[in-house]
Parts: sequence; structure tokens; C-alpha cells
Amino acid sequence: MQAVTFHQFRGSITLADVPEPECPVDGAVIDVRATGLCRSDWHGWQGHDSDIKTLPHVPGHEFAGVVVEVGRDVRHWNVGDRVTMPFVAGCGRCPECASGNPQVCDHQFQPGFTAWGSFAERVAIRYADANLVRLPEALDFATAASLGCRMATAYRAVTAQGQMRPGDWVAVHGCGGVGLAAVSIAAALGAKPIAIDIREAPLELARSLGAVHTIDASQTPDVPAAVRELTGRGADVSLDALGSRVTATNSILSLRKRGRHVQVGLLAGDQANPPLPMGPVIANELIIAGSHGLAARDYPALLDLVVTGRVPAGKLVTRTLTLAEAPQALESLNSFGEVGVAVISL
Repeated sequence: MQAVTFHQFRGSITLADVPEPECPVDGAVIDVRATGLCRSDWHGWQGHDSDIKTLPHVPGHEFAGVVVEVGRDVRHWNVGDRVTMPFVAGCGRCPECASGNPQVCDHQFQPGFTAWGSFAERVAIRYADANLVRLPEALDFATAASLGCRMATAYRAVTAQGQMRPGDWVAVHGCGGVGLAAVSIAAALGAKPIAIDIREAPLELARSLGAVHTIDASQTPDVPAAVRELTGRGADVSLDALGSRVTATNSILSLRKRGRHVQVGLLAGDQANPPLPMGPVIANELIIAGSHGLAARDYPALLDLVVTGRVPAGKLVTRTLTLAEAPQALESLNSFGEVGVAVISL
């Protein structure tokens, strides 16, 4: 089959013929119909993700497609099923999975990280019974693929980790794919999102997705002060959807007393382990939480928001690529030139 591969971190990325994937006994092989192009894939190529242990490697972790083979231990899925899955697949047996939190599974499977991913004609996945998600017939593959990481992560970040309630002020720092998804979800659930970015194009898209205010951080010397001025006392929930020292700090300082900061963007490379303003965290009893994926059992509520049109996920898909165009597109992700979500259609 054809797949996008790299043989060394930061090395050349090419489209090549590679062996067909073998089906795990507890898994399935999926014919990939669409797969999202995500900055997390760029981090993997850069060597920022310790889960990639062997090379060559095939990236890609947001996908939708059709089951073409199931393992002998799989009971709930059949050839021909239209599916997607979380980018973190829990084993279903460890203490974290037993507690209902497979997104932090002790033995998690991550396509594109712990194994070859979905920038390919087919992808093999593990833990099929616990993690595959059936797609509604009304949902096309490209939109479904866009949900896999950014939309799903944003949904958990806003609802579970941010504990957002209707009427809350939600500040979203960074309007890439996950940030725009967070704006859309917060608006759909009755909150008041504030979108923050350094580019006008994503801010314009954020307004169309329900942002009640936007802040151009390139023209605003003190972003937290601007958020406090708009809200009166600070955001109830604030998300760093980019992953940088500046945005993480601004997110925390944008909060009202007893507000909730959610770290969504990966802090990697030279942005890892930033010094954070812990004085206000203590004095104002702020809550800091991480957000890492979404359990398969929580997908139906998100899918309902999308299928009913309350979350216009299709608006986030602003570019469609071929598999042959993926290597160059992946290399260019550090430029932050993308607005919305790019999807590779096969």
C-alpha cells in the first residue's frame, strides 16, 4: 500500500510503497477514507513524542474509514462498518480504563505514535471493541476525520476538564484547529467564547463559529487585562489551545478568582516545562487541568452536536489534500499558516 513515511526525525518525508498492515487479534484494519493533518503529527516528526520508538514511521492519528478486517477476538465490529476512533485507545483492562478514563490508559494505543498511523491507504488498530466508534450515515468521512483529535480534545477540555456551564466566559488562546473547535463547542453549549490569536483570518473564522469577542494578541500588549476588561472579572474557563510559554501564562492570568485553566496545546521542544505564575494560582485558588483526548463512550454526545448542526464541524475543514500532498503539508505545519483544519482524502 502507499503511505507517508519518514526514516529519521526531522528528515525527509516521502510517499512510499510499504507492506500492508497485519491485523491484531484484538484489533482491526481500517481502509482510510480521510485523515486529518494535525500539529501533533508535526511534533512526532520533530522527535518531540517519546511514544515513537522505531523508524521508519507513518504518522497520522485522526481518521475515518471502513473496516476491512477484524481480529479473531473482536466481537462487536464487522467488515464494512463505517468507523472512527479516539487518538488514544485504552486497553479496557487497566485501573485507568476501569475507572472510566481510557484517555490516560496505562497501556494506550495511539495510531501514528505507538504504531504506524493513518497517513496511509490502510491502518491497523488495537483494542477495537473498546474504542471503535460507529459513524452516523449523515456524517461524511472528511468531517468525521476532523473530529478525531482536535474536536474530541476540545470537547473534553471544555466540558469535562473545564467544567464549563452555560453563561460562562471561555477564553481560548490560540485559534488553530483545536482552539476553533473549542470556540464552536463552547458557543453551542451556551457559553460566551472569547477567541484570541495573532492572525485575523482565524479570528474571523472564530466569529463565524460563535465567538462573542475576539482579541488580536499581536496588537494587544496585555492580553489578560483585555480579557478581564471584556468579562468584568476574568474568564470562568481559559484554554491554552496553542501550547507556548506565552499562551499558557496568559491563559492562567486571564482567569477570575477560582477560575479553571485547561492546558490543551502541547508544550514541547523549546516551549516545554514553562515557568508559570503560581502566585495567582495560590492566591486566587485557580484550578489547572490537562486534557488528553476523549473516551469512545463520550463520542455520541459530540457526534450529536455535529450531526444536528449545533457544532458546524464542516466549517473547520478549510482545505482538502491528496496523500501525495501530505509530506509537504506536514513539513510546513510549523509556519502556523493553516486556518482551520486540513484533511487528506483518499
